[in-house]
Amino acid sequence: MSERAIITKFDDKDSIMWGNEPVCIGHSLHQSPLFSSDTLAELIESYPREHYNIFSMGAQNGDRWYWRQGDLDGMSGKDVLQAIAKGRLWLNLRNVNKVDKRYAQLLDGLMDEFSGRMPGFKAKRKGSGILISSPMAQVYYHVDLPGQLLFQIAGRKKLYFYPAHKPFITHEALERTAITGLGVDVGFEPWYDEYARVQDFEPGQMVHWPHFAPHRVVNYDVMNVSMTVDFSTDPILRAQMVNYANGILRHGFGWTPRSRNINGVQFWSKAVLQKTFRNVPWIKKQKTSNEQIEFRLDRSALGQIVDLPAAAE
Repeated sequence: MSERAIITKFDDKDSIMWGNEPVCIGHSLHQSPLFSSDTLAELIESYPREHYNIFSMGAQNGDRWYWRQGDLDGMSGKDVLQAIAKGRLWLNLRNVNKVDKRYAQLLDGLMDEFSGRMPGFKAKRKGSGILISSPMAQVYYHVDLPGQLLFQIAGRKKLYFYPAHKPFITHEALERTAITGLGVDVGFEPWYDEYARVQDFEPGQMVHWPHFAPHRVVNYDVMNVSMTVDFSTDPILRAQMVNYANGILRHGFGWTPRSRNINGVQFWSKAVLQKTFRNVPWIKKQKTSNEQIEFRLDRSALGQIVDLPAAAE
């Protein structure tokens, strides 16, 4: 448990609505030195390559920008932050709790606080990351398979949350996400916004939304810093196994799954199936087909990118 409480506002109704509707509570992380510009710059400079992604919103096609993945190429942390502030970039420092023990201690303290406020809450798995994104950057309509918490540290953004049922999300989309790891591979129609819960998100706010609820994010005209927490309770882990197994049955064997039960004989059969087939070549290919590094940051013009030769061919 951290000496200073992370959760600063959590009402009885938040506990009741947790997991059923988007819940916004207060936190103190935006005041922590772990998220100062100097600390973030130092963290970026030493961050392991296998644990970060830097994206550019790329070329526009109609009303949509398509993200491309790049490399920091040893640029200083301060220059990276300036590049993000001037560009159309999105930096994801994944697994920060595994990379730096300070953030591991922070995550442990946070989950202890939630368990203290909600005695039935127990995360069997947990992880955290830091998102640093450009003014006006977006995260398109997508779904996450673990449970999610989002903490706003700096800047402002608008969040859109959609119902966790058809037509907003389908079983097929969840299965495809489980197989490919691409949560953005989900169909979207502009009229979905008529049914969205929309929230302006500012420093000192944290939001949790229902499991499998699609959502999207639009930054205001200011650089944003957020911390993400993903967690899996026992029901969430079981649902993930079922999605993976059903995806294997549908896409690997051409069989339409009929059950999404997370208990009983059918569940345990699927638990064995997904573990057995998780590393077969066609599934591994699905997960690695979208990992091409296409650019590096431009050191001479911060905010710009330079295409790598393989991407320019």
